[in-house]
This record gives sequence, structure tokens and C-alpha cells, in this order.
Amino acid sequence: MGERRVTALILPNDLADEPYEDPPHAHGSIHSGVGWTPPRVIPRDEDLRRAAAVLNEGKKVAMLVGAGAAGAVEELIAVADRLGAGAAKALLGKAVLPDDLPWVTGTIGLLGTRPSWDLMQDCDTLLMVGSSFPWSEFLPKEGQARGVQIDLQPAMLSLRYPMEVPLTGDAAETLRALLPLLEQKTDTSWRDGIAGGNKDWRELLEKRAQASADPVNPQLPFQELSKRLPERVILTSDSGSCANWFARNLQMRRGMMASLSGGLASMGAAVPYAIAAKMAHPDRPVIAMVGDGAMQMNNMAELITVAKYWRRWSNPTWICLVLNNQDLTEVTWEQRVMEGMPKFEETQRIPDFPYHRFAELAGLRGLFVDDPAKVAGAVEEALASDRPVVLEVRADPNVPPLPPHTTLQQAGSFASALLRDPERGSVILDTARQVVNAVLPGKKD
Repeated sequence: MGERRVTALILPNDLADEPYEDPPHAHGSIHSGVGWTPPRVIPRDEDLRRAAAVLNEGKKVAMLVGAGAAGAVEELIAVADRLGAGAAKALLGKAVLPDDLPWVTGTIGLLGTRPSWDLMQDCDTLLMVGSSFPWSEFLPKEGQARGVQIDLQPAMLSLRYPMEVPLTGDAAETLRALLPLLEQKTDTSWRDGIAGGNKDWRELLEKRAQASADPVNPQLPFQELSKRLPERVILTSDSGSCANWFARNLQMRRGMMASLSGGLASMGAAVPYAIAAKMAHPDRPVIAMVGDGAMQMNNMAELITVAKYWRRWSNPTWICLVLNNQDLTEVTWEQRVMEGMPKFEETQRIPDFPYHRFAELAGLRGLFVDDPAKVAGAVEEALASDRPVVLEVRADPNVPPLPPHTTLQQAGSFASALLRDPERGSVILDTARQVVNAVLPGKKD
């Protein structure tokens, strides 16, 4: 518990049959006790003052928050308001701050948003709280911004960016101690620009989701789901292309929770996460988002577990959204963009399978959509179901998960891959639709 990490306790299977004896009062005896509580970890006063001096001098303060700040929502908002700051979120910190705050730019990184990229490129001060975000290239360039970092684990400090003031401490406790030392910013131009960028980005997300595809644009079910997310919903995502749309298209509100295998990017986590969420919170709606590759690995078998337990849940709303595109799409696009390799059919193509019918065999509800006009209705039908639902969407594998910033090297690799790609025609068309929506307002095709 003190290490705050996964721990395996291995006990011999016959231990429970042994009679209990108190440990002997002798050298080498191992004792245990009860009553442990987490310590209060706060930086020294002089270090807090140094941090405050850096933050007070900043004109364009950017915050990056991660899962380690999950218990510090009110403190984060108070500090951000005092500093006139904008805030981006690491993927595991997606639910930490609500996206309806105009200065919250959403997720950061390869799966992140354009406003988060702009926030880091334009800031002069960086406050990082509770995050081990690994993609340093999406942070300010070294020397561009003065840095303050708060983390309970000293090993995380200055690991991703050379911080001027690294603080070891609990996020909430440290922010509360820091707040009285911060000066109120009165110039709103920095935040006004962030809010404008957010508005433009969300309009672009809607246009991209509505762009034509063959048959359904994979962004569309996420965009429609985001508009209809129930209060206090718990969201889980698998690793793969679905994580792109989970990261960008779903807008979090207060009281919601969300997670995925953010550290290891392990496939097959979404449905087990969703089952665990429902076991812990049977009164809350739970939605898992999965690609067909991960569904075939192990998620599909776990539907049997759902069928076994769902009648015990006080709220039956449990949805598994499956993108069926018969492709290991995330790796296909990584090969195209990062390595300049065309799609290799033998490793990337996976069998078609009726996931919604498998759900019906297990006694659950199955819905299938291959018409974009019916996506919104299917989402509403799934949310209204009296039992768990598998919502299968026939998705287009060639809609590109465009990063918030593309390097010349990535563009060159992509162009090289297209020369030999077996699906280059549809890839070019889908990519063009997404890019056109970014530059021509009002276009959907």
C-alpha cells in the first residue's frame, strides 16, 4: 500500500490449514500490525516559495496533469484560475479535469489534441502535476519554459523535462500549500486564446467524424457517444486505433471516470477493466471501447463473465463498443507513418466475426451498425437497454488517426508507404477527407 503499485502476495495453499501461533520473541522473527495510514507528504516551505516565484513570473502558464493528480481536482482548478493557466491531460489523466472548462485542452501526445500541442509550443512556464507522460517531444523545447513539477515519486521529477523546481509531495496537499503563495493573474489574453483554439478544435472533430467513409467513419460512434454520455459513467478503452478516438472525441465531465492500459499499451484490457469497474460500482453505467483485434484476443470470451454476473448489478447499463474493420489498424498506420511500410496483409488482416451475435448467444443484447445514419440511434438504444450490450460498428480501417502535429519525416514515410500499399486508393481518399475538413470550413466530404 505504501509503494502504491501492484503487488503479488503468494501464500502456500496449505497455509490456511495450519494452526495459528504468535511469532516467537527471537532474532529474525517477522511481525505485522494494523492501523497504517498514508503519510502527508508536502515539500519544504522554502521549496514552495521557489516554485511560487517561478509560477508568478510566468505570463503564459501551461499545466500538464496526470493520473497522480486524480484526487486534486478542486486544487488544480484553483491554481489554474490563480495563474490564468491552460491545462493539458496525459492519457491516464483524461478524467482528472472536466473538458467543459474552456482552458482545458484535452489529452496530449500522439493521441492528443491540437490545442494541447499549441499550449506546449507557446507557453513560457510549465507546471506538471502527477504525470510520467513519456513523449518529451510534445512538451516545450528545453529552455523555452521554466518548469515546476509535483510528484509523489522523486524518480519522476525532471525525467521528461529539466525542471527548475522539482517538488516531492502529494498533489492535493502540495497545491493547497502552494496556492496562498501565488499571485492572481489579471491578463486574460492567454486563456482567451486557449478557449478559441478549443472551440475551433471541437468543430473540427465534428467535421472529421461526419466525413464519409466505407462504410462507417470510426470517429462517428465516439462523437455521438460523447454527446450522450450518462452522468458518472466509467469509460474503458483498449489499446489500438480505438484509443485515438477515446482520447480525442470523448469529452469528460465532472464525476466521470476513465482508464486504459496507458503504461504498457496492452491489448485486451478494456472488457476486463469494464467488468472490474462494474463490480466495484454496480450502480454506475460502464462503457468499454474495443477494436476487433483485441476483441478476438480475449475480450470476447469475457462476455461470458458479463453474462454470469450482470443480473447482480443495480444498474444494468454496460456497453461494449466494437470497431469491426478486420484490420490491426493502429499497427498498420504506425508502419505507414513511422516506418514507410505499406500494409502487409498477411499480418494485419484479421477474420471477420459477428461479435453482436456472439453477445446474443451469451444472453446479452447485440446491435450491429453499418450505416452512418443509424449510429446515433444505435448508441441511444444501447444506453436504454435493460441488459448489457455489444454494439458492433462496421468501421473503415483507412480513416487516418491524424496526430496533432506531423513532422516532415512522418509525411515522407507515409508518402513512401502509399506507393506500395494495397489499399492506397481508399487510404488517399479517406486521408484527403480528413485533411480537407481541417482547412475548408463546412465541408463533410
